Amino acid sequence: KMADMRMQRRSGVVLFFGLFAVFCLGSCSDQVPVVIWSSQGSVLQSQTAPVAGHIVSSSQLVSYLSSALTSSPHNVLLFLQDKLSVDDFTMHGGVFGNKQDNAFPNLESALESAPSSLVLPAVDWHASSAVPALLQEKLGISPLYLDPNTLSQLRLNDSISSLLVIRLPYSTGTDLMSPKEVLSGNDEVIGQVLNVMKTQAVPYTAVYTALRPSRVIREVSLAVESLGRSLLQAPAKAETPYPPVMFNGSSGPCILLWAKNITLSWERSRDQWVRLDLGPMTFGASANVSLSDSSCNQTNSRLVLHYGNIQDLQNFRVVFMMSSKKYPVSAREWFTLDRLEIESSGQKATFNASRNIYAPRNYSFHCATVTSFRDPLLVPSSDSASKWRVSFSDFQIQGFNVVGPNFSYASDCASFFTPGIWMGLLTSLLLVLILTYGLHMIMQLKTMDRFDDPKGPSISVPQNE
Repeated sequence: KMADMRMQRRSGVVLFFGLFAVFCLGSCSDQVPVVIWSSQGSVLQSQTAPVAGHIVSSSQLVSYLSSALTSSPHNVLLFLQDKLSVDDFTMHGGVFGNKQDNAFPNLESALESAPSSLVLPAVDWHASSAVPALLQEKLGISPLYLDPNTLSQLRLNDSISSLLVIRLPYSTGTDLMSPKEVLSGNDEVIGQVLNVMKTQAVPYTAVYTALRPSRVIREVSLAVESLGRSLLQAPAKAETPYPPVMFNGSSGPCILLWAKNITLSWERSRDQWVRLDLGPMTFGASANVSLSDSSCNQTNSRLVLHYGNIQDLQNFRVVFMMSSKKYPVSAREWFTLDRLEIESSGQKATFNASRNIYAPRNYSFHCATVTSFRDPLLVPSSDSASKWRVSFSDFQIQGFNVVGPNFSYASDCASFFTPGIWMGLLTSLLLVLILTYGLHMIMQLKTMDRFDDPKGPSISVPQNE
């Protein structure tokens, strides 16, 4: 019987990761998985798992949690990750046979050995973010936030309910660790906590979920390669673009800037221009720029790129001044790049961009080319600005509502009437003119008003007619 139970649990774990793979084939951008297991009891086994493709709503999640806490241990462990999606389990969970690359061995072992468990692969992320409040309401106690080291010093009691929250990161904020390494580290934390609970011999109910969904780029070719034949020659890896410049305020990231190329030219003497390529100095591993003078709040953002001394320019800085304002006509808030300032050697050149560079507050602004001299989006507004030429290639900026190191949806600078639209309109107008001329010519045709009768005399038409 024990062997049969282990086989059933093992098949259940396989089914668990298999469900993640099935759900990942659909749209999982707005859902967060919720995994629940208990160290004793079988109340979770009586719960009916949602069918494939079903998204668990907030009311359904409340029903699941209520059933789980009815007779299960009231020592609840909540492993709350910043971000999590089904794609994380598909890419890093070894669901396609790559068990050596599994980033969740402790979680898989806990589900396999747990007497009862419940897997909700797709839960509305608004509902999953409210799990701490739901558990606090059901248990009637305040949550206790702690780390694994603190848990080992805490003594739990079977008769007293407790809600222990262990926060797990999804991103370290640097490029030193990949998402797989971060998830593997979180799984080790889960294993440490479960070992402490096992040592204290306290029954518990564990919940693993996240506050928001994560954005994971699916690489289906990796899964296919592990299942079937692989090509003899691997495709060349595309060059990874460098991350954007990110300024962190008091509450996290607040300004993002990215450009493929940043080129500034200044007039040293008459008809002698000096070109500055600031791209390598601003982005990538060789970046040498300071953002310490930058600032941001709810209405104004100021990004200062301080390069120091460059060639003959002393204390060289490029400043982006942005502001946010609500417009009653559109009933929404917009942000604008008010000014671009170039400061060097005690002088300042100012360019006005408020009429051309703008986007909704929760969007970013993107444009293929931003210049001050050819189809300018940066209009010189000071006398010294005429001595500068500014050019950005593949320019993108966001000064408000920044969430993480990625830009929000981009509002492009392309006008409504593009050259293609103008060509289509002119071609349609030409065809309409040709059709109108043809109809006019047809309407001018005259029919015969006299006909020859073969039984009567012939019609005589005078010459003067």
